[in-house]
Amino acid sequence: MKAVLLDADTLGSDIDLTPLRAAVDELRVFAGTPPDELETHLGDADLIITNKVMIPAAVMAGRRGIFALATGTDNIDTAAAQRLGVPVFNVTNYGTTSVAQHTWMLILALAARLPRYQKDLAAGAWQRSAGFCLMDHPTTDLQNKTLVIVGQGTLGNAVARLAAAFGMEVRFTARPGSSGDTRPALDTLLPVADVLSFHCPLTPQTRHLLNEDRFDRIKPGCLVVNCARGGIIDEHAALAALVEGRLGGLAVDVLPEEPPRQGHPLLDGLHRDLNLIVTPHNAWISPTARQAIVNITADNIAQLRAQTSS
Repeated sequence: MKAVLLDADTLGSDIDLTPLRAAVDELRVFAGTPPDELETHLGDADLIITNKVMIPAAVMAGRRGIFALATGTDNIDTAAAQRLGVPVFNVTNYGTTSVAQHTWMLILALAARLPRYQKDLAAGAWQRSAGFCLMDHPTTDLQNKTLVIVGQGTLGNAVARLAAAFGMEVRFTARPGSSGDTRPALDTLLPVADVLSFHCPLTPQTRHLLNEDRFDRIKPGCLVVNCARGGIIDEHAALAALVEGRLGGLAVDVLPEEPPRQGHPLLDGLHRDLNLIVTPHNAWISPTARQAIVNITADNIAQLRAQTSS
């Protein structure tokens, strides 16, 4: 089988592609693939390997498999792939430790009001202080507080396990758009959430799941963290809620457009005195996690080859 990797640079230069090369007969590797070069880069490849390159229906005919170098497949027209009989594979459980660690870094930083104190220090407030410490921004003890998690998969459960170290109560919400789920709905848990963390895929049911109406119902002072996908929360409404004091803090590792070449209000908000953190979609980037993506993708290719040869 011939395979093409469309955007190797998204994995980093320190990752070993040997497992992928061993899994196929031929592997062509491109650092990146702009839309106008997609068909040229694909050529006669049987297998498409992509992280963030969009894969539309128009390039799927005759392909034997599409492999996402991520858990999410929102850059692939999966409905068209199913219609055309082209299997789509993704990678799961590759960055659980990395993402859970990053999530808790954000939660702890928000609870400590770290962004605001860092701005105070940069402005010389401690140097001018009459006392030995600064205490202008009351911090939050997490013990006995309620952590509400949207997404009870591997990542959500990993974040929940770490919550035990801080003595928090963990509640999981029902899966949006599903029927028969006996877990509480998000609307039921919003009034009790001291911390709200998202670990679910971006789907039509989860787009703007946390929207302006729900910000009106959220517990005052709640800390909101999104390490899932941009667009799961309405970022504009979230910033408004933070500015108005309805949220205690907001941290996101993802935005709807990445990289945000046109800017974004949350990036502008970093210059204001807000308990706000934006990280550049790097919760997943530990070398261990990135290498695991390659290894799991190689296993996925081996699985497809076994299926087609049987």
